[in-house]
Amino acid sequence: MPTDSVKGAMGPLEWGLLLLLSVLWGGSFFFSKIAVGELPPLTVVLCRVVLAALTLNLVVLLSGRRMPADPRTWGALVVMGVLNNAVPFSLIFWGQTQIASGLASILNATTPLFTVLVAHVATTDEPLTPRRLLGVLTGIAGVAIMIGPGAFTGGGATVAKIAVLGAALSYAFAAIWGRRFRGLPPTVTAAGQLTASTIVMTPVALLVDRPWTLSPPSTRVIWAIVALAIVSTAAGYLLYFAVLSRAGATNVSLVTLLIPPSAMLLGALFLAEQIEPRDLLGLVFIAGGLAAIDGRPLRWLQRRVQPQPAAA
Repeated sequence: MPTDSVKGAMGPLEWGLLLLLSVLWGGSFFFSKIAVGELPPLTVVLCRVVLAALTLNLVVLLSGRRMPADPRTWGALVVMGVLNNAVPFSLIFWGQTQIASGLASILNATTPLFTVLVAHVATTDEPLTPRRLLGVLTGIAGVAIMIGPGAFTGGGATVAKIAVLGAALSYAFAAIWGRRFRGLPPTVTAAGQLTASTIVMTPVALLVDRPWTLSPPSTRVIWAIVALAIVSTAAGYLLYFAVLSRAGATNVSLVTLLIPPSAMLLGALFLAEQIEPRDLLGLVFIAGGLAAIDGRPLRWLQRRVQPQPAAA
């Protein structure tokens, strides 16, 4: 287990990367919803990881870097690929065949809660402090407000919702497992875990979906898969591992709290979707949770309200 410490509070660069990552991953729910309308979930997962792996391996080659050669590193990359790609992608895409993409992104926002708990047990430098717990619970309260009281009514989609929550738990374990790759460049780590995911998903998708028997997808779906793989996955993972190496597992998991607002904004701008008042209220709670976890806004407020010592 790595013993090097991570930053307790993120700086402007880390926050900027995290916000950009939330936009890229917020779009992934939109693109995948289009894709699973015509293709089986496992086939969409395979297309996503294959195209993303090819893209990132090309980036590694053009940058002059080399992929790792030792079996131990590749074994760790296989585990990372399963936890961070194969399992959560499959669960989310299957869930999106029965629930809306917006709801899937909101359920996925439970990842920080799982990550804080897993990090407390599995690491020595990311303890479950009262401030972090309060921040995550506040953020989850915001997510619950955005879901609304009727989101979990009806039993038809219950299993799909549980599947997306299972994906969030898998992401939490992946965030902790990914700490061991701090010595590798983010491009190499991202390319390696997506290559490993391709190796894992190829026989699974071929055996289950038999993609050669499927009807050819429409142009709309093809472009959605390309965007899902290159923009949301290849570029997204470059940002993900960069933030993970700089700010730690708990901080990088906050991106899932930012994804629902990003998804709603994209929907409002490009799909004429309406933002409800409870969504705005949920954003307030999410912002409060992020502030509590980061700590700096609270410290600034404390300095403002504390009486200053009288001058001698």
